[in-house]
Amino acid sequence: MDKRHASRFHPRDASPPPVKENSKATCQICHQTKSSRSGTVAELIRPSLAEFIHKQASDFDPHGFICFDDLGQFRKEYVKEVLADEIGELSALDNEVIDSLQKREILSQNIGKELDKDLTFGERLSDKIAAFGGSWRFLIIFGGVLFVWIFVNAALLATHAFDPYPFILMNLILSCIAAVQAPIIMMSQNRSEARDRARGENDYKVNLKAELEIRHLHEKIDHLLRKQYNRLFEIQQIQIELLEELGQKRGAGRTPSR
Repeated sequence: MDKRHASRFHPRDASPPPVKENSKATCQICHQTKSSRSGTVAELIRPSLAEFIHKQASDFDPHGFICFDDLGQFRKEYVKEVLADEIGELSALDNEVIDSLQKREILSQNIGKELDKDLTFGERLSDKIAAFGGSWRFLIIFGGVLFVWIFVNAALLATHAFDPYPFILMNLILSCIAAVQAPIIMMSQNRSEARDRARGENDYKVNLKAELEIRHLHEKIDHLLRKQYNRLFEIQQIQIELLEELGQKRGAGRTPSR
Protein backbone atom coordinates (compact mmCIF):
# COMPACT_ATOMS: atom_id res chain seq x y z
CA MET A 1 0.00 0.00 0.00
CA ASP A 2 1.41 3.40 -0.94
CA LYS A 3 1.79 6.41 1.34
CA ARG A 4 -1.27 8.09 -0.10
CA HIS A 5 -3.53 5.21 0.93
CA ALA A 6 -1.80 4.78 4.29
CA SER A 7 -2.44 8.39 5.23
CA ARG A 8 -6.12 7.95 4.48
CA PHE A 9 -6.53 5.12 7.00
CA HIS A 10 -4.57 6.90 9.75
CA PRO A 11 -5.97 10.40 10.15
CA ARG A 12 -4.31 12.83 12.50
CA ASP A 13 -7.26 13.09 14.84
CA ALA A 14 -7.72 9.34 15.20
CA SER A 15 -8.33 8.15 18.75
CA PRO A 16 -5.66 6.02 20.43
CA PRO A 17 -6.03 2.24 20.46
CA PRO A 18 -8.24 0.85 23.24
CA VAL A 19 -6.69 -0.32 26.47
CA LYS A 20 -6.10 -4.04 26.54
CA GLU A 21 -8.27 -6.03 28.92
CA ASN A 22 -5.45 -7.44 31.09
CA SER A 23 -3.07 -4.48 30.83
CA LYS A 24 -2.19 -1.82 33.37
CA ALA A 25 -3.08 1.83 33.01
CA THR A 26 -2.39 4.98 35.00
CA CYS A 27 -5.39 7.02 36.09
CA GLN A 28 -4.99 10.64 35.02
CA ILE A 29 -6.80 11.87 38.15
CA CYS A 30 -5.25 9.95 41.06
CA HIS A 31 -2.09 9.01 39.07
CA GLN A 32 -2.22 5.42 40.34
CA THR A 33 -1.48 2.41 38.18
CA LYS A 34 -4.48 0.09 38.08
CA SER A 35 -5.89 -2.73 36.01
CA SER A 36 -7.76 -1.74 32.88
CA ARG A 37 -10.82 -3.51 34.29
CA SER A 38 -10.96 -1.05 37.20
CA GLY A 39 -11.49 1.94 34.92
CA THR A 40 -12.50 3.12 31.49
CA VAL A 41 -11.30 5.29 28.64
CA ALA A 42 -12.43 8.88 29.12
CA GLU A 43 -13.63 8.93 25.54
CA LEU A 44 -16.57 6.70 26.53
CA ILE A 45 -17.82 9.11 29.20
CA ARG A 46 -20.92 11.05 28.22
CA PRO A 47 -20.13 14.62 27.07
CA SER A 48 -21.89 16.47 29.90
CA LEU A 49 -20.00 14.54 32.57
CA ALA A 50 -16.73 14.83 30.64
CA GLU A 51 -17.18 18.60 30.45
CA PHE A 52 -17.81 18.74 34.20
CA ILE A 53 -14.65 16.69 34.87
CA HIS A 54 -12.66 19.02 32.62
CA LYS A 55 -13.87 22.00 34.66
CA GLN A 56 -12.71 20.32 37.86
CA ALA A 57 -9.42 19.03 36.40
CA SER A 58 -8.04 21.30 33.70
CA ASP A 59 -5.48 18.70 32.55
CA PHE A 60 -8.18 16.11 31.89
CA ASP A 61 -7.43 14.20 28.68
CA PRO A 62 -10.57 13.03 26.81
CA HIS A 63 -8.56 10.10 25.42
CA GLY A 64 -6.89 9.11 28.68
CA PHE A 65 -7.69 6.51 31.32
CA ILE A 66 -9.76 7.17 34.46
CA CYS A 67 -10.49 4.69 37.27
CA PHE A 68 -14.02 3.91 38.41
CA ASP A 69 -13.39 5.35 41.90
CA ASP A 70 -12.57 8.82 40.58
CA LEU A 71 -15.29 8.56 37.95
CA GLY A 72 -17.85 7.73 40.64
CA GLN A 73 -16.72 10.68 42.74
CA PHE A 74 -17.04 13.06 39.78
CA ARG A 75 -20.43 11.56 38.90
CA LYS A 76 -21.59 12.16 42.48
CA GLU A 77 -20.55 15.82 42.36
CA TYR A 78 -22.10 16.23 38.91
CA VAL A 79 -25.46 14.79 39.99
CA LYS A 80 -25.40 16.96 43.10
CA GLU A 81 -24.85 20.05 40.95
CA VAL A 82 -27.64 19.07 38.53
CA LEU A 83 -30.12 18.47 41.35
CA ALA A 84 -29.14 21.71 43.05
CA ASP A 85 -29.82 23.61 39.83
CA GLU A 86 -33.22 21.95 39.34
CA ILE A 87 -34.73 21.68 42.83
CA GLY A 88 -32.58 24.07 44.86
CA GLU A 89 -31.14 23.04 48.22
CA LEU A 90 -30.62 19.30 48.55
CA SER A 91 -32.26 17.38 51.37
CA ALA A 92 -30.85 14.47 53.33
CA LEU A 93 -32.79 12.07 51.10
CA ASP A 94 -31.24 13.60 47.96
CA ASN A 95 -27.75 13.23 49.41
CA GLU A 96 -28.50 9.61 50.30
CA VAL A 97 -29.56 8.93 46.70
CA ILE A 98 -26.38 10.58 45.39
CA ASP A 99 -24.23 8.44 47.69
CA SER A 100 -26.05 5.32 46.51
CA LEU A 101 -25.29 6.27 42.90
CA GLN A 102 -21.60 6.49 43.70
CA LYS A 103 -21.55 3.21 45.65
CA ARG A 104 -24.00 1.46 43.27
CA GLU A 105 -26.23 0.43 46.19
CA ILE A 106 -29.85 -0.76 46.06
CA LEU A 107 -32.25 1.65 47.77
CA SER A 108 -35.48 -0.37 47.64
CA GLN A 109 -36.23 -2.18 50.88
CA ASN A 110 -39.10 -3.75 52.81
CA ILE A 111 -40.11 -0.84 55.05
CA GLY A 112 -42.74 -2.78 57.01
CA LYS A 113 -40.30 -5.53 57.89
CA GLU A 114 -37.61 -3.04 58.95
CA LEU A 115 -40.00 -1.11 61.22
CA ASP A 116 -41.47 -4.24 62.80
CA LYS A 117 -38.04 -5.26 64.09
CA ASP A 118 -37.95 -2.42 66.65
CA LEU A 119 -41.51 -2.74 68.02
CA THR A 120 -41.91 -3.28 71.76
CA PHE A 121 -44.38 -5.69 73.37
CA GLY A 122 -46.79 -2.84 74.14
CA GLU A 123 -46.69 -1.59 70.56
CA ARG A 124 -47.35 -5.05 69.17
CA LEU A 125 -50.21 -5.53 71.64
CA SER A 126 -51.76 -2.17 70.73
CA ASP A 127 -51.59 -3.06 67.02
CA LYS A 128 -53.39 -6.35 67.67
CA ILE A 129 -56.04 -4.65 69.83
CA ALA A 130 -56.57 -1.95 67.20
CA ALA A 131 -56.83 -4.58 64.46
CA PHE A 132 -59.34 -6.59 66.51
CA GLY A 133 -61.35 -3.49 67.47
CA GLY A 134 -61.79 -2.53 63.82
CA SER A 135 -63.05 -5.92 62.62
CA TRP A 136 -66.47 -7.48 62.10
CA ARG A 137 -65.53 -10.13 64.63
CA PHE A 138 -65.32 -7.54 67.42
CA LEU A 139 -68.57 -5.91 66.31
CA ILE A 140 -70.48 -9.21 66.33
CA ILE A 141 -69.05 -10.33 69.69
CA PHE A 142 -69.68 -6.93 71.27
CA GLY A 143 -73.24 -6.82 69.97
CA GLY A 144 -73.87 -10.35 71.26
CA VAL A 145 -72.57 -9.48 74.73
CA LEU A 146 -74.82 -6.40 74.90
CA PHE A 147 -77.85 -8.40 73.79
CA VAL A 148 -77.22 -11.13 76.38
CA TRP A 149 -76.64 -8.51 79.11
CA ILE A 150 -79.88 -6.71 78.37
CA PHE A 151 -81.86 -9.94 77.94
CA VAL A 152 -80.62 -11.40 81.23
CA ASN A 153 -81.30 -8.26 83.28
CA ALA A 154 -84.60 -7.37 81.61
CA ALA A 155 -86.26 -10.77 81.14
CA LEU A 156 -84.68 -13.52 83.22
CA LEU A 157 -83.77 -11.48 86.28
CA ALA A 158 -86.52 -8.90 86.14
CA THR A 159 -87.02 -8.84 89.92
CA HIS A 160 -83.44 -9.55 91.03
CA ALA A 161 -81.39 -8.04 88.19
CA PHE A 162 -77.77 -7.15 89.00
CA ASP A 163 -77.99 -4.24 86.50
CA PRO A 164 -81.62 -3.21 86.14
CA TYR A 165 -82.90 -0.70 83.63
CA PRO A 166 -81.43 1.83 82.63
CA PHE A 167 -78.35 -0.43 82.82
CA ILE A 168 -76.02 1.98 84.59
CA LEU A 169 -73.31 -0.66 85.12
CA MET A 170 -73.31 -1.53 81.43
CA ASN A 171 -72.96 2.15 80.49
CA LEU A 172 -70.02 2.47 82.91
CA ILE A 173 -68.29 -0.56 81.39
CA LEU A 174 -68.86 0.76 77.85
CA SER A 175 -67.40 4.13 78.84
CA CYS A 176 -64.31 2.47 80.33
CA ILE A 177 -63.83 0.34 77.22
CA ALA A 178 -64.10 3.41 74.98
CA ALA A 179 -61.69 5.40 77.19
CA VAL A 180 -59.08 2.63 77.06
CA GLN A 181 -59.57 1.68 73.42
CA ALA A 182 -59.28 5.21 72.04
CA PRO A 183 -55.63 5.90 73.03
CA ILE A 184 -54.63 2.36 71.99
CA ILE A 185 -56.08 2.95 68.51
CA MET A 186 -54.39 6.37 68.34
CA MET A 187 -51.00 4.82 69.18
CA SER A 188 -51.49 2.28 66.41
CA GLN A 189 -52.49 5.04 63.98
CA ASN A 190 -49.37 7.05 64.86
CA ARG A 191 -47.21 4.06 63.98
CA SER A 192 -49.18 3.58 60.77
CA GLU A 193 -48.48 7.22 59.86
CA ALA A 194 -44.77 6.73 60.58
CA ARG A 195 -44.80 3.58 58.45
CA ASP A 196 -46.54 5.41 55.59
CA ARG A 197 -44.08 8.30 55.87
CA ALA A 198 -41.15 5.88 55.70
CA ARG A 199 -42.69 4.19 52.65
CA GLY A 200 -43.13 7.58 50.99
CA GLU A 201 -39.50 8.51 51.62
CA ASN A 202 -38.34 5.16 50.26
CA ASP A 203 -40.51 5.57 47.15
CA TYR A 204 -39.09 9.07 46.62
CA LYS A 205 -35.51 7.81 46.85
CA VAL A 206 -36.16 4.89 44.51
CA ASN A 207 -37.95 7.09 41.95
CA LEU A 208 -35.26 9.76 42.09
CA LYS A 209 -32.49 7.23 41.59
CA ALA A 210 -34.40 5.58 38.73
CA GLU A 211 -34.87 8.98 37.07
CA LEU A 212 -31.17 9.79 37.38
CA GLU A 213 -30.14 6.36 36.09
CA ILE A 214 -32.49 6.65 33.10
CA ARG A 215 -31.15 10.12 32.31
CA HIS A 216 -27.61 8.78 32.54
CA LEU A 217 -28.45 5.90 30.19
CA HIS A 218 -30.11 8.24 27.67
CA GLU A 219 -27.10 10.55 27.59
CA LYS A 220 -24.70 7.64 27.28
CA ILE A 221 -26.69 6.02 24.46
CA ASP A 222 -26.91 9.35 22.60
CA HIS A 223 -23.18 9.82 23.00
CA LEU A 224 -22.44 6.32 21.70
CA LEU A 225 -24.83 6.77 18.77
CA ARG A 226 -23.21 10.06 17.74
CA LYS A 227 -19.76 8.54 18.04
CA GLN A 228 -20.76 5.46 16.05
CA TYR A 229 -22.40 7.65 13.40
CA ASN A 230 -19.20 9.66 12.97
CA ARG A 231 -17.18 6.48 12.54
CA LEU A 232 -19.64 5.05 10.03
CA PHE A 233 -19.60 8.32 8.11
CA GLU A 234 -15.80 8.27 8.01
CA ILE A 235 -15.80 4.66 6.78
CA GLN A 236 -18.36 5.58 4.13
CA GLN A 237 -16.20 8.45 2.93
CA ILE A 238 -13.20 6.10 2.65
CA GLN A 239 -15.27 3.59 0.69
CA ILE A 240 -16.48 6.31 -1.68
CA GLU A 241 -12.92 7.48 -2.30
CA LEU A 242 -11.79 3.90 -2.96
CA LEU A 243 -14.65 3.36 -5.41
CA GLU A 244 -13.78 6.60 -7.20
CA GLU A 245 -10.15 5.54 -7.50
CA LEU A 246 -11.17 2.11 -8.82
CA GLY A 247 -13.45 3.78 -11.35
CA GLN A 248 -10.66 6.09 -12.49
CA LYS A 249 -8.26 3.15 -12.88
CA ARG A 250 -10.78 1.18 -14.93
CA GLY A 251 -11.50 4.20 -17.08
CA ALA A 252 -7.79 4.75 -17.65
CA GLY A 253 -7.32 1.06 -18.58
CA ARG A 254 -10.10 1.18 -21.19
CA THR A 255 -8.77 4.35 -22.86
CA PRO A 256 -7.37 3.29 -26.30
CA SER A 257 -3.73 4.09 -26.85
CA ARG A 258 -2.89 6.30 -29.83
